[in-house]
Amino acid sequence: MDAYDEDSNAPDGGAPPGDAAAGGPSGAHDPLGAGGTPGVGDRPPLGEPSGAPARPGAGDPSGAGDPSGPGGHSVAPGPGGHPVVPGPRAEARAGVAALSTPYRVGAALALAVVAVTACVHLGMVFLHVAPSNTMTKQHGKAVDDWVYPEFEQNWKLFAPNPLQQNIAVQVRAEVATGAGGLRTTGWYDLSAQDGRAIDGNPVPSHTQQNELRRAWDFYGASHTNENRPAGLRGMLAEQYLRRIVVLRLGRDHAAGPHGVIQRVQVRSRTSNVQPPVWSGEKVPDTPAYRVLPWWTVPSGELEGGVR
Repeated sequence: MDAYDEDSNAPDGGAPPGDAAAGGPSGAHDPLGAGGTPGVGDRPPLGEPSGAPARPGAGDPSGAGDPSGPGGHSVAPGPGGHPVVPGPRAEARAGVAALSTPYRVGAALALAVVAVTACVHLGMVFLHVAPSNTMTKQHGKAVDDWVYPEFEQNWKLFAPNPLQQNIAVQVRAEVATGAGGLRTTGWYDLSAQDGRAIDGNPVPSHTQQNELRRAWDFYGASHTNENRPAGLRGMLAEQYLRRIVVLRLGRDHAAGPHGVIQRVQVRSRTSNVQPPVWSGEKVPDTPAYRVLPWWTVPSGELEGGVR
């Protein structure tokens, strides 16, 4: 009996079933093998899907066989068949460089205007605080027009002899009563009112700290010792101070229910700050007063404001 069963109908000397030479379904071309299970020699490598086509240049870190190149970028073959890897892309421009030419010109002009204005301002402030010199003598009016009143500088804190006095601004009013008579109020200490509003207040307002004080300084700097105004600034200082005190009297209801303020009088009370006991310095402790003349209140300010 032959080595093969006669039911196989294989001719004598023929190749056995499943032989690769016979082109049968088993062997290297049979994905399931002879027994219907995957053959050991036919399993795909780990990490590769079954039946997936082989990637060109797989395992080659240079990506020479991969037309997409490293990182997935398209690679064109160079001279000699070597791939040419493109360089990194240029970064997008930002800021002024990203603008078009007209906008860049506009931005440059704006920066130039800001720079020139800043230089002029610093120069004006320097001339304002500098000692008297040829420039301030020739162009003093232009410097004052630029600096006053928004950019005025006060260096008294850093002076060799800082202020050692307390100055309080007080006011009283002459009121026309409803019965047709006149009465004079007592003195209202406006500086003390501002002090009470500031004391213990972590964020006091600018008006509470500086409005009255700066108005009095403005008046003293623009008037003579006889309380005569020195030029137009003196008249402006007098009007400014009068409006402030009338407004404060209106808030305090100094005129009463049916009264009308006719005139006001302002005075300052200056007292020296007493030195420490260990210094041995002696200063007068008696306050000094500067009393201004009575000012008639215009009709536009009778209600405590400006009309």
